[in-house]
Amino acid sequence: MPVQNPMPIFSIVTLMAPTLIAAGAIWGGIWAVAGLFWMTALTASLDMLISRTLTTVEGDEFPSADRLSVALSLAHFALWLLVVAALSGWTDLVLWEKLVVFTAAGLFMGQVSNSNAHELIHRPGRWLRRMGRWIYISVLFGHHLSAHTLVHHVHVGTKSDPSTARSGESFYRFFARAWKGGFREGLRAENRRFPQSGRPWWRHPYYAYVVGAALAVITAAVIGGATGVLAALCLAGFAQTQLMLSDYVQHYGLSRRILENGKPEPVGARHSWNAPHLMSSALMLNAPRHSDHHAHPARAFPALRLSDDMPMLPRSLPVMACVALYPRLWRRVMDPHAAQWQQPSQ
Repeated sequence: MPVQNPMPIFSIVTLMAPTLIAAGAIWGGIWAVAGLFWMTALTASLDMLISRTLTTVEGDEFPSADRLSVALSLAHFALWLLVVAALSGWTDLVLWEKLVVFTAAGLFMGQVSNSNAHELIHRPGRWLRRMGRWIYISVLFGHHLSAHTLVHHVHVGTKSDPSTARSGESFYRFFARAWKGGFREGLRAENRRFPQSGRPWWRHPYYAYVVGAALAVITAAVIGGATGVLAALCLAGFAQTQLMLSDYVQHYGLSRRILENGKPEPVGARHSWNAPHLMSSALMLNAPRHSDHHAHPARAFPALRLSDDMPMLPRSLPVMACVALYPRLWRRVMDPHAAQWQQPSQ
């Protein structure tokens, strides 16, 4: 049964996460546990218990969706500052509280902030796009904007896309290949078009990514010295791992056939994995509706759709990301599903 008005659910589910994590960073104790619980056990449990899905909102413009994205962006930057300060000792958390807050914040930044930044870099507004870019820069992953929009969306499902996980490839091998390949191919794509832009060299996107990352590290150093820098680097690494897990799961083993003219077939619904689960879909702004996003990259998240011709994950996206950490189990679960969707009859 579909939920008729999904926007309040998107707002409550996404904004409650940074609220609880911030409370945990300030007061520790049960608040720290509550933030982690919201991001993990509660989400997984509600995904299993609630059979309803979020209704697709028809239309082209969603002012309320853009407002939520801006609110989540501001929450991200405030939480980044607060968590770096808390991990640096500003709020007198004990070790276990720091570990719990770090884990919850890393999950939020890698799942919710990543999904929000992904939404923003596809929105038409210049300031919305810049906000998405700075979210990625804050976790030292600014080049993802170029790699995602100029490489992934063009070459998804082919060997030219570093972010498409190949059949039988473990997440760990994928991570190393995709991180390096995304940085390199994104830079090449920007270098091909930058000379025609007429902009000075300091307006090159990769210059902003590198300088922005340096500013993030310097800010962390001002907040907490060496401990602050370590906290920022660890948060970035954990958030990037969540992002890469999402890429790995959503395209694993799904490739585009090469046509007689030597070009890959057009991107279709069967080239991305999807999931219908309510809680995680709300938490990640419908990111698990990935096939429709590739078909319509500029479509706002409330309008993304699911259909029967789209490959569906056996479990929710966050659960499958956990399974992906165990390559043997992952292949046993996913390889038969991927092989089925690679059949020409599909």
